[in-house]
Order: sequence, then structure tokens, then C-alpha cells
Amino acid sequence: MLDPIYGQLVLPFVIALFLAINMGGSGTSPAFSAAYGANLIPRGLIPGLFGIMVFVGAVVAGKGVALTMGKGIINPDLLTITLTSIILLSVALSLLMANLLGIPQSTSQSTVFALAGPAVYFDQLQTHKLFIEIIPTWFVLPIIAFLITYAAGRYIYTPMRKRSRYEFEQIKHHPALQVIVILSSLYVAFAIGSNNVANASGPIASMVINELNITDEHKNFNLIVVLSILVIAPAFGMGSSFFGHKVVRTTGKEIVEFGPLSATVIAFITASLLLAVSIFKGIPASLVQLNTGAILAIGCAKLGWKEIFSRNSVKKFWVVWIAAPILAFVMSLVMTWIADKMGIL
Repeated sequence: MLDPIYGQLVLPFVIALFLAINMGGSGTSPAFSAAYGANLIPRGLIPGLFGIMVFVGAVVAGKGVALTMGKGIINPDLLTITLTSIILLSVALSLLMANLLGIPQSTSQSTVFALAGPAVYFDQLQTHKLFIEIIPTWFVLPIIAFLITYAAGRYIYTPMRKRSRYEFEQIKHHPALQVIVILSSLYVAFAIGSNNVANASGPIASMVINELNITDEHKNFNLIVVLSILVIAPAFGMGSSFFGHKVVRTTGKEIVEFGPLSATVIAFITASLLLAVSIFKGIPASLVQLNTGAILAIGCAKLGWKEIFSRNSVKKFWVVWIAAPILAFVMSLVMTWIADKMGIL
């Protein structure tokens, strides 16, 4: 007969799938917007390609971030079925709010804040990793993305654009450009896998180790992460079908209109930064914020700083970016308090 504990594990995995769908809404369309806009990839293939590359990225380069999410913010011994479910549900609801508003939001920041809620409640917050490494990176990385893209837009892209302009339709007649755009899309999906899948798989892995009383924790953690990824990664593609179009429209059209080549440049720069911080530092970071920072840079290079930063859509970004992680923190903290008072932790 099946052990009841395995039935109980279904709930956090279902919530993790719900979270992954919301993460897919923020990540899939920005990754494939240029390729789809140029009709290089049929819409029906995008979820499958995205899911495959997310899975590969998570397996190949996602170990460091998974360790951070599973052990680096909260004492992993606290991650029971109930507490893990609370954390993942808090993240999913905060991201659902952002997706419904059409604002690309940082899954990683919401997850970190959701983990910090119960960590603060139990006085188990591991502050060194959070305040010395993670939070400073959140501020520095989008600035780096902005500066690199602004320099590329001001001194490389804009002069080239005056001589020739490649629109989506023209890419069809340039095989080399087609390959570059497609590879860029796959590369972004790989980078997303290296970082964002860990938002769900890291806490899930620590929870499974705790609930199943696995003794050789170090040896089995990576295996459990991979098994979690097998369940979670496919849901990223599903998220693009529900939320992706609205998010990419807000990012790509309401800030500044740009073509496939600038979209590819943005994708390469932001994905490279995300992949680097995943592999070398194991820090959860936000592709959507890097992506938006780069888009702002292209806009500033084209239209000027005042024109871009005075737009209502940009102002709305700041509000939601601040509100969503705080909402995740408050929800996880309050639900942890309620669960503790009910004696179900």
C-alpha cells in the first residue's frame, strides 16, 4: 500500500506547477518574441522548445541556484510539506497578480521574499547570503544590463540603423540572421532554466529530503532536484499560452517599439548576465528585470531618457516590482503564523 506521505507530497508539487505556469508567463514570450515576430518558429512549437531548453538549462547549470533556494535563505530543516506549500503559494499568487496586470515580474525576488517570511517568523533567516550577495546583485545586474545595452544602442545599433534597417519580414531573406535569432531564443530559454526553475525545485528538494528522512542529503539533493525539474519544467511552456502575450506586449510595445535585431541583442546580453550569475554565484536573479532594463536602454538611446522614464508603463513597473515581493513576504509570514497557531506546521 502507498505510504500516506507520498499522497501528501502531491499538494506542494501541484502548487509548484501553478508557480511554474506563472513563471512561464513571464519568461517564455520575451525569450521567443523576436523569432515568433519574424515567423521563424510556429507558435505551436514554442512551448515545447521552451520547455526542453528550460529543462536542459536547469539540469546543466541550475545546481547553484537550487542550493541557494533550498538551503541558503532559510534553515532547510524547516521546509516541511505545509511550510513549503505556503512559500510556493505565496510566490504564485504574487506573480499571478503581476501577470494579470501585464507586468513582467521577478520570480526570484518573490521567492526569496516568500522564503524570508517564515525564516523571520522562526528567527532562522540566513542573512549573510541574502544581504551580502543576493540583494546587492539585484540592484547591480539590471544597471549593468542597462549600461551595456545603452552603449550598444547608442554607438553600434543606432549608426547601423541609419544605414540599413532589418524588419521582421526582411529576416526571412537572410538565413544567417534567421539562425542567430533562433539560437538567441533557445539561449535565453537555457538561461531561464539555469536560474528560475530553482525557485520551485530548490524548496521542493529540501522538503522531500526532510519528509522522506533521507540521510545522505548531499548525495541525493541533486537527484531530487532533477526529478523535481522533470515535473516542473514543462509547465513553463504552458504559462506562455495563458499570460505570455500580454506581458511581452507591455514590455515590447508600451515602452518602445524595437525590431528583431535589437530584440536579439537584448536577449543575448540579458541571458548572458543571468547565466553567469547562475553558474558562478548561484544567485537567484530576474531575467524580466534584466530584459526590461535593456529595453529601457534601447529606448533611451533612440528617444532620450526623459521620454522613456516619464511613460506611465515604466512607472507602473516600479510599483509592481516593489509590491509583488512584499506581497509574497507578507502572505508567507501571515500564513505561517496561522499554520503555527493551528498546529499544522
